[in-house]
Amino acid sequence: MAIATENAVHLRSVPALLARNAEKMGNKAAYREKEFGIWQSWTWAETAVEIEALALGLLDLGIAPGDFVAVIGRNRPSLYWSMVAAQSVGAVPVPLYQDAVAEEMEYVLSHCGARFVIVADQEQVDKVYEIQDRLDRFEHMIYLDERGLRKYDHSNLHQFGEVQAQGRARQGELMAELVKRRDGITADDTCVMLYTSGTTGKPKGVVLSNTNIIETARASVTFDDLRATDEVLAYLPMAWVGDFIFSIGQAYITGFCVNCPESADTMMMDLREIAPSYYFAPPRVFETQLTQIMIRMEDAGALKRRIFDFFMNHARRVGSKILDGDRVSATDRLLYSVGEMTTYGPLKNALGFSRVRVGYTAGEAIGPEIFDFYRALGINLKQLYGQTEASVFITQQPDGQVRSDTVGVPSPGVELKVAESGEVFYRSPGVFVEYYKNPDSTADTKDSEGWVATGDAGFVEESTGHLRIIDRAKDVANLANGGLFAPKYVENKLKFYPNILEAVVFGAGRDRCVAFLNIDLAAVGNWAERNNIAYASYQELAGHPDVMAALQSHVEEVNRSVAEDEMLFGCQIYRFLVLHKELDADDGELTRTRKVRRKIIGEKFSDLIDALYDGSDSIYTETEVTYEDGRKGQISATLQIRGAAVVPVAKQLAAE
Repeated sequence: MAIATENAVHLRSVPALLARNAEKMGNKAAYREKEFGIWQSWTWAETAVEIEALALGLLDLGIAPGDFVAVIGRNRPSLYWSMVAAQSVGAVPVPLYQDAVAEEMEYVLSHCGARFVIVADQEQVDKVYEIQDRLDRFEHMIYLDERGLRKYDHSNLHQFGEVQAQGRARQGELMAELVKRRDGITADDTCVMLYTSGTTGKPKGVVLSNTNIIETARASVTFDDLRATDEVLAYLPMAWVGDFIFSIGQAYITGFCVNCPESADTMMMDLREIAPSYYFAPPRVFETQLTQIMIRMEDAGALKRRIFDFFMNHARRVGSKILDGDRVSATDRLLYSVGEMTTYGPLKNALGFSRVRVGYTAGEAIGPEIFDFYRALGINLKQLYGQTEASVFITQQPDGQVRSDTVGVPSPGVELKVAESGEVFYRSPGVFVEYYKNPDSTADTKDSEGWVATGDAGFVEESTGHLRIIDRAKDVANLANGGLFAPKYVENKLKFYPNILEAVVFGAGRDRCVAFLNIDLAAVGNWAERNNIAYASYQELAGHPDVMAALQSHVEEVNRSVAEDEMLFGCQIYRFLVLHKELDADDGELTRTRKVRRKIIGEKFSDLIDALYDGSDSIYTETEVTYEDGRKGQISATLQIRGAAVVPVAKQLAAE
């Protein structure tokens, strides 16, 4: 019987799954990490030994059941072990975003009352020390990398390996207590607490039980036939629920190997070396990769570009059909096979996607053009729809039913309903227990029958049962003429173009839509270099006449596409500007998962929005920014405002 579907009566916690894997798959690789250019591996048996030593070390430091253990750093086996070790002693792991500034960390550490903090390196140690006087319950910090920390006060600062060594030294005294706590874990006990991204306010602590994580992981593993032989690359933030369910939930259910890259800078190289069979990335990653592809093709010779364009046009026509097993002529299959040898295969290999058997994207809607591009290459990329409060999975796309305009059917065990307002609700075994210390928000989100309000507007297709998400419910509104306004739909179309990094569309209650754009500095900078165009700053490049003309053509092309949508044709963009800075999480404009904080952007740049609507040709503005070292500064610019051609709405209405 498959390991993911065996009798699970006694497998009610992650530590229990770890013990099962160490016994049944002890010699199989569980984790890999690249360090100094070399991959190191740990088997499931070795992983169990490492986690047990750390758990004993935590007991030696006095950890109590119910304590919160914050975990901060990039994806590393030792930090995943830290979360499972915390669970083993009855504590609750709370992973934080490693790029969060000290003030953001202060809120989370104070809110949960973390006694223990486990960090990667000196940078994270310094952030915690900066705020430690405001943390009432903080007692001990454990670090992995000792570089730069030799002269620090070590009265409450401990090296990871030394904590393990002390745990091993006291194994005889502490083992009975560890076994008692580990065996006493119930299905209803808290598995992890994860904080929401906070798009509209302070992040909320989402309490997820062992049942939530394990049952959701088991169902999703069965849905996609995930196996112990699969490989994943763990590179997304450990504080994000998706990473937890993939790198711990599903990994411990199936026993597949979790691979940790050396750094963000080497991630693409490491991805190619691992060539995972199971891969997840948010739309932004796929957008960035597509941008890099287009940049490389622009630098290629004329013959190579013609070959690429020819076979990609063919792939867009038949690639998805072949992937789904639909009928395709022998001639088209033969031509696609040639394309696989000359174009698709080398491209997938360069991207690290040569072995992807199951791929997913989620977090935000992905542009249909981007989605279709990867499927045309023969990559089984699918969409899922989920939330932290659902332990990720609400809907998934079954093989053979993959479309760019839906997010699939309800995941196993999930029920869906759509309210009269259009808001989507669900309930499932993955539904969160509560928002920590926030009963009012819990009651507002989850009713007495377990139905959870997603905050998203959508509908279920009667003919297919697939869910279509229109936009965030709070963002869906009406234009002044009564037409539907759904900004994300238009924004995703704009971001298909390699030289557009971000787009924010406004129009609720107005007679027309306008937009802010961010250029992609890598793509546009490459264009400038090839055309011998000098520039001294992001602002100068963004305001170049040729760049503005190209962006205008993109906006007008999107307008023509939007005009064809019978519900959203009113969302065409009449005027736009290019912001003088990239939207940044450090400036509060994006969440740490890089979701747009639309309300904050609207308030912060209200003068720019007014200029877009009052007919101005330009606008002078000043903005406070946060530099990488935490210092604040001011930047100023005079921004050009451009109009864009639209398909007349009256013409569209007449056509209907």
